[in-house]
Amino acid sequence: MATRNRPTPTTDPDLEVTGNVVKLPSPRSAGRGPTRAKPRATPTPVLDAAHPSLLLNRELAQLDFNFRVLAQAEDTRVPLLERLRYLTICSTNLDEFFEIRVAGLKEQIAANVKDTSPDGLTPQEMLDRVGGRAHALVERQYQVLNDDLLPALEAEGIRLLKRGEWSDAQEEWISEYFETMVHPVLTPIGLDPAHPFPRILNKALTFIVTVDGPDAFQRDSGIAVLQVPRSLPRLIVLPRDPTTARHDFVLLSSVIHACIGEIFPGMRVTGCFQFRVTRDSDLWVDEEETLDLLTALKGELPNRKFGEAVRLEVVDNCKASVLKLVMQRFGLTRADLYRVNGPVNVHRLEAVYDLVDRPDLKFPIFTPGLPFEASRSSDMFALLRRGDILLHHPFQSFSPVVELLNQAATDKDVLAIKMTLYRTGPDSPLVEALITAARAGKEVTAVVELRARFDEERNIDLATRLQQAGATVAYGIVGYKTHAKMLLIVRREANGLRRYVHLGTGNYHVRTTRQYTDFSLLTVQKRLGEDVHKVFMQLTGPGKVRTLRKLLQAPFTLHERLIQLIGEEAAQARAGEPARIVAKMNSLAEPRLIAALYEASRAGVQIELIVRGVCCLRPGLPGISENIHVRSVIGRFLEHCRIFYFRAGGTDLVYCSSADWMARNFFRRVEIAFPMESTPLRHRVVNEAMTLYLADEVESWHLHEDGTWTRVKAVIGPSTVSAQVALMARLGAS
Repeated sequence: MATRNRPTPTTDPDLEVTGNVVKLPSPRSAGRGPTRAKPRATPTPVLDAAHPSLLLNRELAQLDFNFRVLAQAEDTRVPLLERLRYLTICSTNLDEFFEIRVAGLKEQIAANVKDTSPDGLTPQEMLDRVGGRAHALVERQYQVLNDDLLPALEAEGIRLLKRGEWSDAQEEWISEYFETMVHPVLTPIGLDPAHPFPRILNKALTFIVTVDGPDAFQRDSGIAVLQVPRSLPRLIVLPRDPTTARHDFVLLSSVIHACIGEIFPGMRVTGCFQFRVTRDSDLWVDEEETLDLLTALKGELPNRKFGEAVRLEVVDNCKASVLKLVMQRFGLTRADLYRVNGPVNVHRLEAVYDLVDRPDLKFPIFTPGLPFEASRSSDMFALLRRGDILLHHPFQSFSPVVELLNQAATDKDVLAIKMTLYRTGPDSPLVEALITAARAGKEVTAVVELRARFDEERNIDLATRLQQAGATVAYGIVGYKTHAKMLLIVRREANGLRRYVHLGTGNYHVRTTRQYTDFSLLTVQKRLGEDVHKVFMQLTGPGKVRTLRKLLQAPFTLHERLIQLIGEEAAQARAGEPARIVAKMNSLAEPRLIAALYEASRAGVQIELIVRGVCCLRPGLPGISENIHVRSVIGRFLEHCRIFYFRAGGTDLVYCSSADWMARNFFRRVEIAFPMESTPLRHRVVNEAMTLYLADEVESWHLHEDGTWTRVKAVIGPSTVSAQVALMARLGAS
């Protein structure tokens, strides 16, 4: 690891890490001199910050993120079954990448779009480069599976058995299983003039089978297609041998392959090859032309299963003649073909994690903690009147948010509840609380984002249930996704109406609050409550842009205010004053913000960026971004919170937000950023979400100016800092 990207020691006393206390690092100078920047004697040349050479490609950056996820599967410090999960997560991420990003590039090429991306590439150039990186990623996935994970699992008595590895007893059991549980639901299609190539579902496990000899009707096409129903489990648990502690599994694809002759009686099977087609899965609805968005989306959802093909995965021993037939059928080229040494649906191996009871091969069980005040009070309304509560998930429990809404649903003095719902998950207690409140006669308003990608069907069902309970359901603003995370409870009290508010950086999804790092603020601050009320009024009814006193809101004020704050830091640096920006987010791709960061760096502002996924900014460019350092943290929990810190002349301005620094978040979504004005809570956010992560030596990666990432390699010892481990120890239940 190059030393220029490692954290630099400083004499600032606030940097010290002592026990559970970590202070904000002071600004780092570009060299070894004092931290205070000197006024420039001569003007610097004007920078063309929009020049393509100054930006990294978004699609390639997204693939690079998946390489970092895959590295977790290779890391022997990670428990073995967790490594397998990381591999399956990488596979699932890649599926979505093809369904959305690659599909979008292909659409642009088909439409003869000549516009270039911000980094200067045409759609075809991007597709070519993406293809090369994606092929390398897939090849590495199967290397990790075959060379590392499967042997390591077998050494632990967890075996994924291939056809040649079955015992006689297992083979007999598998044959019986096939005849009773699989064969009755299979429907082979022989290709002939009366049976054309069937429609293949998106990502469905499918076999193409070559056979020899005429059948009962003297047909002699020689080829058949077998699509495996999704109702069949892809991973099958074999009966346990009572004399061993082994866990033996077999893939459904192996079972079908072994018994394929039973499907074609009297024929000689000469080839059996599994494949999977990935299709364009982005939904498109003309919101300005449709009268009912819910009904329009319902009609569009089935088309997702049969969009344009964008990728073909096939076993590596597939015959050339069969490959040619399948590629022609789906209109794909060699660049779209991925020949794999193993199952075409690697993500299905995730089931092993839940089916094997081996705590020693998983992360230790972690129980989220509760703030002291929340653990001592059963009345959430009285508790919030005494002061704000900040929760840092998943290190602290999401239960106070659930409890607040549950109490509001049955409290006789609560008059109205308003909430945004983007992703909620199945059987959500939050949704049940809203339904209870609506049935109790309270005024319940839910802004449900129907277009939350891959959750559209669930959100349609959610909206229907809420409406049936008597809630008012709105779908946000035409042309804008509602991505803000807000809960507003209006309660009648002795001094009039009071607004209780929850604002968060993550979704109202109870399961992901145990897996994603996010912040929740529970408050009765009057001005924040007024702002939240205004945003809800804007989401549900017509009106001009409302002036907000505390919140920043996209698409109106968030982008320009961030540009302004970055500019103010640059002005401080030019005046010889300390200036610093620290920002934590999932993705950084918006060109104007990147340009503003470059200008701030040139002015002498010290900038630290903690970007989990996509980063299109090039750090470390001499004279341009040498004061910018970018790191990514990939650990046990998915880094998800968005936090923005500006030194602001020593006032330490901090915003928590639902928005990444991407064009879609600033201009095509309704997002909010809320200030952390309480000094103790502001210090907590900076300390927990920034300082610890800037000191992390276990899960951190550094981005270089050429777009490559290098993992921090520290000698693990008692003093080695892991941000997530430290937060579990500090905030978890004791």
